[in-house]
Amino acid sequence: MLVRLRRISFTQWILISMAIGVLLGALFPAFALGLKPLSTIFLRLIKSLIVPLIFSTLVIGIAGHGDDMKKVGRLALRSIIYFEVVTTLALAVGLLAVNLVKPGVGIGLGSATAEAGEQFAQKKVTLAGVIEHAVPQSFFEAAASNEVLQVVIFAILFAVALSRVKDEQKRPMLGLLESLSEVMFKFVALVMAFAPFGIGAAIAVTVATSGFGVLKNLGLLVLTLYGALIVFALCVLVPVALIFKIPLAEFVRAVRQPALIAFSTASSEAALPRAMQAMERFGVPRRIVAFVMPAGYSFNLDGSTLYLALASVFVAQAAGIDMPLSQQLFMMLTLMLTSKGVAAVPRSSLVILSGALTSFGLPLQGVALILGVDAFMDMARTSINLVGNCLATVVMARWEGEFRSASKADFRS
Repeated sequence: MLVRLRRISFTQWILISMAIGVLLGALFPAFALGLKPLSTIFLRLIKSLIVPLIFSTLVIGIAGHGDDMKKVGRLALRSIIYFEVVTTLALAVGLLAVNLVKPGVGIGLGSATAEAGEQFAQKKVTLAGVIEHAVPQSFFEAAASNEVLQVVIFAILFAVALSRVKDEQKRPMLGLLESLSEVMFKFVALVMAFAPFGIGAAIAVTVATSGFGVLKNLGLLVLTLYGALIVFALCVLVPVALIFKIPLAEFVRAVRQPALIAFSTASSEAALPRAMQAMERFGVPRRIVAFVMPAGYSFNLDGSTLYLALASVFVAQAAGIDMPLSQQLFMMLTLMLTSKGVAAVPRSSLVILSGALTSFGLPLQGVALILGVDAFMDMARTSINLVGNCLATVVMARWEGEFRSASKADFRS
């Protein structure tokens, strides 16, 4: 019996917990409402790991690659420009999709809604206010308040300063932060071990409060994401390939196998070696593949960026909060900065989303709901992440004038 239980995957435990939560919420609503502390504990644990995880990984992502950035300055600059343009378009597509479909409308997130709505309504966005608020007067104050944008700005400045000191001073600090990030990886794993209980409780409470309508909304959220990712691929990635005169049919054959691995495993790391080999065979020089592909996994996560835009507004809709476009754009700016450097962290999208919701006074209960269907969304966004980064390597090779088209025969297998 114990052997069989150990064979159940994390995704299967999530699905089981969701099913149990739905049954408890429908059949025993009074008991289900009493499970709210389990959901609250899970969300507090998530909240506690946001700042150290984002700070350590972001500093390592910038300062840890300082030498490489100097050696390939022109390639680095072009890559960063390209990454920012494409990820901004991904945010725009996600924002458009969630506002058109409105998958979160009608859920209701209980008592948190009124408090969050009042806090959110007090935020008046001006350019001067955005700039002033982004700069922390104290890192510890920002960390204690979970002001993620301020933590990100401090981390960027800290990383730039760290990259300018001598190696003998830089190495111990990088070593300390690398140790911190590894510890936080394990911390995330511990929190995720509690996730089935937290998610099951959150689903039970939500169904007991709002009824079965929440299941329809979650299904609509998944379909909205898949539709938005398809639109992004057709309206952004394909035109980019055509603009840079990349042989589209050959490129599709080249990325087909790595993308399938990424989709089936929901793991960028599992598909990365095969993707790098495929891009070299496709005609991208190794030096470009070696720089652009790893950098892309920190700065060019198109699928994850689109998902964050969609999920954050979904939570606002579920909380019954009217979020004007100016507020949505401000949140997208926060997400665009926050998502850099932590993409390789397990469940990084969850961490980033939690930080953004906390900063904007939106209820974290929405995270537990989304995590219930996150496995289905993770497969699609991971595939787009991989395809987007493969395309970025070819674009950079073409931009550098070093792209050599591979023969079609290489991709028939």
